[in-house]
Amino acid sequence: MTVADRGLPVAVPSTALFTDQYELTMLQAALRAGTAERRCAFEVFARRLPEGRRYGVVGGTGRVLDAVENFRFDDQVLEYLRERHIVDGPTLEWLSGYRFGGDILGYPEGQVYFPGSPVMRVEGSFAECVLLETVILSILNHDSAVAAAASRMAVAAGGRPLVEMGARRTHELSAVAASRAAYLGGFDSTSDLAAGFRYDIPTVGTSAHSFTLLHDSERDAFTAQVDSLGSGTTLLVDTYDVSEAVRSAVDIAGPELGAVRIDSGDLLLLAHRVRHQLDELGATGTRIVVTSDLDEYAIASLAAAPVDAYGVGTQLVTGSGHPTCAMVYKLVARASSAGAEAPLHAVAKKSMGGKSSAGGAKWAARRPDEAGVAAAEVLGTGPVPDGLREHQLQVQLVRGGETVAREPLDAARDRHRRALAELPMSAMQLSRGEPVLPTEYV
Repeated sequence: MTVADRGLPVAVPSTALFTDQYELTMLQAALRAGTAERRCAFEVFARRLPEGRRYGVVGGTGRVLDAVENFRFDDQVLEYLRERHIVDGPTLEWLSGYRFGGDILGYPEGQVYFPGSPVMRVEGSFAECVLLETVILSILNHDSAVAAAASRMAVAAGGRPLVEMGARRTHELSAVAASRAAYLGGFDSTSDLAAGFRYDIPTVGTSAHSFTLLHDSERDAFTAQVDSLGSGTTLLVDTYDVSEAVRSAVDIAGPELGAVRIDSGDLLLLAHRVRHQLDELGATGTRIVVTSDLDEYAIASLAAAPVDAYGVGTQLVTGSGHPTCAMVYKLVARASSAGAEAPLHAVAKKSMGGKSSAGGAKWAARRPDEAGVAAAEVLGTGPVPDGLREHQLQVQLVRGGETVAREPLDAARDRHRRALAELPMSAMQLSRGEPVLPTEYV
């Protein structure tokens, strides 16, 4: 359920200025040259995965659809462009009526991708497609990076619950997007109420060290929290002495205490000590939650520890060292004249330094081996081979300017689980390596 699903009024700001100026100056020049209405196809892809990653995760597709729908040049935006002399009068007139009327195809959200995978294709006139470059890339690069980090952390957690708690470590708006991407990638809840409100993600939260420090003693703080939230709450036990805190926590809440949280120190050692102490005190059902600058490697190192849940902040919302996926938006085909019937011809950038691209609007399929495990990412521009037709990856997202593939976030989350299950087991390794699937062009 989203805000709109609740029947609440929703302010829908224009996304038209979430763009780089040169998108508008290219539009102006193309309008003047008479080439703006040539039919084109742009593709979003990453030339490579972040170093050491085995797979990427498509995140942000739903937000892209929202951004495209709200890409409108209202009077206030047009006046800003006019005052700053960013584009000329004829261009402003064209922008005043802008509505994307083309098609968008792409990998469905939650699907995995590999180098070269055409995760999104935008088709329409050059004028309407070029304007969307920056906003599409800003969403996909951010959300896919966080979703990939979340996926790796979920693999490392091995089914133990994960809490996203990175709102204070990033921009307030990107924090909401990061919560969404983390949930997509396998996290179970978030501490960010804005994300919970907007995307119906389960929210959690109890207390910080400041609450303990506020009171005259730790016992007073624990008593106040249990009186307010009940014995099933989570008590933070590392403000002073962990052992004494655990003893007080069970004494106050009883063996029904929900959980204790450890936020500092040697988490592996402390988790074992706390588990032993809780069991001795009869609190065998009390869970242990650990936080403190965790990433996928720290989570994996705690696999054998008696930890029941993890809370992750900084490393998650910054992509665990890779805050972007380096996706690009490239023109791969264009017509030589205006008109919907004009045939498209492949075009491609040919440059030094690994920045070349493959021309032509491409289909994508994932070829399985005899056991049904994914064996290769296959891309092509001609007819799809018979054996690959049922394994194609792209779906129609927008047709004739109308969104046709909106779905609940949980559907994308479930898709990601299925996509991971179809990959070779080596995809789950955290050690540095090459992409788990090769990319083949046919």
